[in-house]
Formats: sequence, C-alpha cells, structure tokens
Amino acid sequence: MTLYFRLPLLLLMIFTLNCCDNLRQNSIIPGLESINQNDLMKNVDYFTGEELDGRLSGSSGYYKAAEYAKEKFKSLRLEPAFGDKYFQPLFVEYNEIKSASLTLFNSKSDIKIFELGEDFVCRGFSGSGNFTADAAFCGYGLSEPGLGYDDYKNIDVSGKIVIVFKQNPKWKINNLNWKQITPRQKSAIAAEHGARGILFVSRPNDKNPQGIIGSVYSGEGEQNVNFPQLHISKETANDFLEKTGAAISEYQTKIDSLKTPHSILLNNKAAIKVEAEYNKRKETVNIAAMLKGSYPVMKNEYVVVGAHLDHVGRQGEIYFPGANDNASGSSALLEIAEAFVVGEIEPKRSIIFVLFASEEAGLFGSKYFVNTFPQPLNAITAMLNLDCIGYGDSIQVHNGKGAPELWNLAKQIDEVYTKSMISKTWGGGGADATPFHERGIPSIYFVSTNSYDHLHSISDKPETLNRELIEKITRLAYLTVYETAIGNYSREEVNN
Repeated sequence: MTLYFRLPLLLLMIFTLNCCDNLRQNSIIPGLESINQNDLMKNVDYFTGEELDGRLSGSSGYYKAAEYAKEKFKSLRLEPAFGDKYFQPLFVEYNEIKSASLTLFNSKSDIKIFELGEDFVCRGFSGSGNFTADAAFCGYGLSEPGLGYDDYKNIDVSGKIVIVFKQNPKWKINNLNWKQITPRQKSAIAAEHGARGILFVSRPNDKNPQGIIGSVYSGEGEQNVNFPQLHISKETANDFLEKTGAAISEYQTKIDSLKTPHSILLNNKAAIKVEAEYNKRKETVNIAAMLKGSYPVMKNEYVVVGAHLDHVGRQGEIYFPGANDNASGSSALLEIAEAFVVGEIEPKRSIIFVLFASEEAGLFGSKYFVNTFPQPLNAITAMLNLDCIGYGDSIQVHNGKGAPELWNLAKQIDEVYTKSMISKTWGGGGADATPFHERGIPSIYFVSTNSYDHLHSISDKPETLNRELIEKITRLAYLTVYETAIGNYSREEVNN
C-alpha cells in the first residue's frame, strides 16, 4: 500500500499565493531575529565537548546533553511533552569501546603499530578480544553457495583474522541482487567459518571511497561479545597485503571483473586488542517539550519538530564530536523553540520539540516516539526534521516527493527569506523523518548540501561548520514551522 498526500491543484495554488503574500506583508516575523549563529554555535560547542564523550545514546555523556536540553526547555517555560516529564525512557542495545589497538607483524623486523582514529576504528558493536593470529583476505566476506559465490570456499580461516570489503559488490550474481548484509551479519559469517576477528575495509575503487568511520549501526542478530570488528583504512589494508605484491584496489578489480572470489592467506600476523562493555538493554531517553496551541480545536493537532541528539561516542582515547551530525540540528531545534517563546507566538496548533535518542543505531528513538504517541497519528499535521545542517554550501529539503505540499511551503519561504534552497529532492522520509513518513504523516527533512565530508569522523568539529549556513537553515525551518503551526498549512486526508 502506497500513501500519497495531494492537495487539489487549485487549492495548492491559492495556498501558495496566500503564504507568500503573508510572508511579504510581514517581513519581520516575530522571533526570527533571535535566531543567530552565535547562539547556535554555543549549543554546538557544548554538545561537542569532550566531557560529553561523543553522546553515545545511553551513556553518561548523552545524559549530560539531555539534561542541557531539558534545562533549556524549562527555562523557556515549555511544558513537558510526556505527561509531567521531559524525558521518555526507552531501552536500546548498547556497547561501549573502552580501548582498542591493532599491530601488524609482517616479519620480526617489520612491525607496524596502527593509530586508532587515523588508521583504524572499531565498529560500534565490536566484541572484545586480545590475541595474535594469522591474517587472510576474503573478498566481500560473502558465503552464498546457493548463488554460486562463496569467499570462504577454498580457504581455511579457522583461528584467523579476516579482511573483507565492508560493502557488497555493485554487480549482480546470476542476475540476482545481493541480500542486504549488515556488518554484524558479515561478522557472523566469518565467525561461522572459524575466524576470530574481522577487519572491514571500504571498497577502494569507488568514486569517493568511504573513509574509516565510527558507526553504531550493526543490524539485527545476536551480539558476539568475543569477536572484534574493526574498520581499517585503505592504506592499512595495503600494509596487510604487502607480501602479496598487489594492492587492495587490484584485488577488488580482479574480483569485480571476473565475478569470482579471490581469497588468499597473507603470510603475516596481527595482534588485536579490544575491550568493549556490552549491554543488551540499556536505558536512554527522548527529550521533548510542548508549546500548546491556542485554538480550541486546532490545539489538538500537532506539529512535531525533531532532531537526533545522539552521536557515536568514544573509543578509548578518541571520541567523535559530531558537530554537524547532529549537534547542528539539535542546536537548531533549541533555538527554534526559543524563537517561539521570545516572539511570544501563540500558535493555533500545538508544537512538540523532540530530540531523539539512538538515531545512529537505527532510528530507535523516533520509531519509539511514533509507536507510543498517545493520540491518533493523524493528529500530527506535519513532522519537520533537522539533521546535519551545519556543513556545506546550500540547503536541501528531503522527502519533497513524499510530502509535496510541505516541501512547497518551505520552498516558497526560502524564495522570500533565505534564498539558499536547491530544488533537488526525493521521497522516502529520510533519517528520523522516516518513521513518521512510513505511518502516513507528512514529513520533510532539512539538511545541508555536501554535508558529509567529516561524517562520523574525529574531525567533525565545530570549527568545520558553516556558521552562516546553519543560521539560514534554522531560520528557514523556523519559518516553515511557524507557517504550519499558525494554520497556513492543511494536511490532506491520506489516499490509499
């Protein structure tokens, strides 16, 4: 079943003209001028501080960030959104990396000690381990004998460390698409074949190969608490492959061109040491406040403004600041809330400002919020999400094809005020807008263009952000929320 939201063409044209007239006649919207880059960056600076340890959802650092947001809401005298509480508890899978090291022994005299954060990082759901073992390269790390492809068929990896490509092949096998296999599943396949640990490397022949990233996305399945999972750089992989006489890119070319495995023992050893603390059910929280609507009927309709507060945490002596992802969006949400209060806005619809937990692990906070919403979901008029809005050069608004009326509202506002929004968009929700979109709620997702150069990297720091851009996107989002909440946007009935 596909859900569509459509205004009759004439109604949409009238709405657009009225919206633009309203904006031009009221060029100074109450509260708008309170949104400025200095205040936005103060929040970002706090959220990215080392004492918050990268805001891993459920960690003490995350709770410090949550308390900061709660105190901001309280100072604005916004009502708690969860009864008499600002926090909504939920339970998530949790893994904290205490320490990690990786050493390569090509010979007694050729020993390379790799640097955490530069040469390798741990997968967020790495298991623990402390051992030295032989190394092997096993292509894409796939075992699909039914499809006639098995990277483990002609190699014994028992007791070994395997290097595999993190992503699947771009080509099809026997004209069939590959199953979507997560890092946890690839690790399980390696363990089933006797391996003791796994080193992921991004496909080197991609146009823009992914660097090493801190990621707490793992996929479904049981955690193997005794199986280390690391993500190594292309250069580190080449160090491991040195004795074969070929680079990692050449191995990808060989496998891709022939569409057959080319697994090989590497004739060297590596020492892995990872100390991780795993908890299958760890409490974390969404944080939310509400500005109640002023109209008798419309106050029971809701505009949800969302951003995820979590990032990917700390690993030993390094941490991932997450300035763009998503201290930027979290800061914007707090400043939008403040603008409504400073501007003394009395919206017709109620507005819920919510910072989601555990987006990085799989949108768990936003899914939980939607699934436990105490009112019928059609009471939510719109959802506007902010994620990665601080790095880049212009504004994108995703899910325009899923919520064209809402996207058109943002576009018309941009043409009057911010003049930085590109026309490119697509459907499917995106990030924390996805659970809302999938339940039939019109949703859009504000993000900057060219946003991901520092994605999940230790370099995602406040000084990399485009201060002018974060101010523009926050103002655009505020004005879009404003127009939606004061009633200049109508949600059409869902057509099945």
